[in-house]
This record gives sequence, structure tokens and C-alpha cells, in this order.
Amino acid sequence: MKTEIINHLIQSENFEEGLRFLSENFEDRIVFSTSFGIEDQVISHAIFSQRLKNIETFTLDTGRLFPETYAVWDKTLLQYSQPIRVYYPNADELETYVNKNGINGFYNSVELRKTCCHIRKVVPLKKALKGAKIWVTGLRAQQSDNRNGLEIIEWDEQNKLYKYNPLLHWSTDEVVHYLKQKGVPYNTLHDQNFISIGCAPCTRAVKQGEDFRAGRWWWEDKSKKECGLHK
Repeated sequence: MKTEIINHLIQSENFEEGLRFLSENFEDRIVFSTSFGIEDQVISHAIFSQRLKNIETFTLDTGRLFPETYAVWDKTLLQYSQPIRVYYPNADELETYVNKNGINGFYNSVELRKTCCHIRKVVPLKKALKGAKIWVTGLRAQQSDNRNGLEIIEWDEQNKLYKYNPLLHWSTDEVVHYLKQKGVPYNTLHDQNFISIGCAPCTRAVKQGEDFRAGRWWWEDKSKKECGLHK
């Protein structure tokens, strides 16, 4: 990526303008991954409302998502009339895993949980990112200790591309305010203290005083709360 593009994105005070600048000045493939959380809905609105055609939006359907997640997915398609490409797990790999470990085998060990995440998320992500040069994400530093050290633009060695995290320094209040101000559809589970929303069996509401990621894989050690999509 050209230095001037990197510098512009880092220095941009308006993430919508940053996305538009990227769309207009970067010729290679750009993708944005959404899981329909509040951060991703902010970015989706910016892309879709500005009709940034050359930023491809995609999602990963693990097969174990909440009904509320599918509902906001549908509402987003209806509101913006813009495409969201979907990627699914490999059926043979998933069948082998479930037949061997049971439908909820991921509760039995960290290794089995990470294997499930690998099949349902990481492998489809690799397919989605193939050929892309920039990956736009909704990551925020406030979300977990692991994300405090991220940069607005950074090289992702694992996937051999640049990651652009335009909302990195946003607070949760800023995200919620944006959604309400713009009338953006959001996952109603957020109103029930579900902060970070993933697969239904692996996500619970967060209790008062718990951190952002406490509701994900709550039966595991706090230090292991990543699925492998972001390293």
C-alpha cells in the first residue's frame, strides 16, 4: 500500500471520509467482514450509504448464529439494498467434527472449541480473504486487552494483507450514538446485555461489572477469548 494512503487513513478524523478515500484511491481488492455487531453495522452504513461499490462486504455463517443475528442481517439487506456475500464452513469437515465430538463438543476442551472455531470461522475467512489486499474490520481497542495494541492500519502477517480498523479508538457510547443518529438496524440482543455476539452456544449476556468479552466462551480462561480470526 502506498505511504500516502496509509498516512491519510491514520490521520483522518472522519472514518466515513477515510473509507471513501480508500475506495477511490486503492485499486486492488478491498473487503469488509461483518458479524452484524454494533461496530460492524456502523461501518456497513458508511459503506452502503456512500455506495462504495469496490469495498466488498461479506459475512461468515457458522450455522450456529442467534435468530436475532439473522434478523438484523435481513433488515440490513432490506434497508440498504446492497449485497452481503456469505461464506459457509466446509460440510465434510463439519460433519466429521460433529460425528466425532458431538453437536456441542466444544464445551469439553479448549482444543475442541478452537477446532470448532477453525472449521466454522477461520477456514471460511481464508476463502473470503483470498486475493484481497485490504481487510476492513470493526475492531476496537476497548473490546479486549488483546486489542489494545492494534493500529489503525497494520500488516496482518497471518493473512498477508493490510487490516484497516477505522473505529479502533471509538468508545461504545460513540458507536451506539452513531447507530441511533443514523437509524441503523442493530442486533436486539445488545439491549439484553449481550455485548460481543458470536455463535449462540458460545455467547451469553454480560453481568454488571464484567468486561466486554466476558460473555464469549465464558467457561474458559479469560486469556483465551479469541477464535482465531484476529491474531
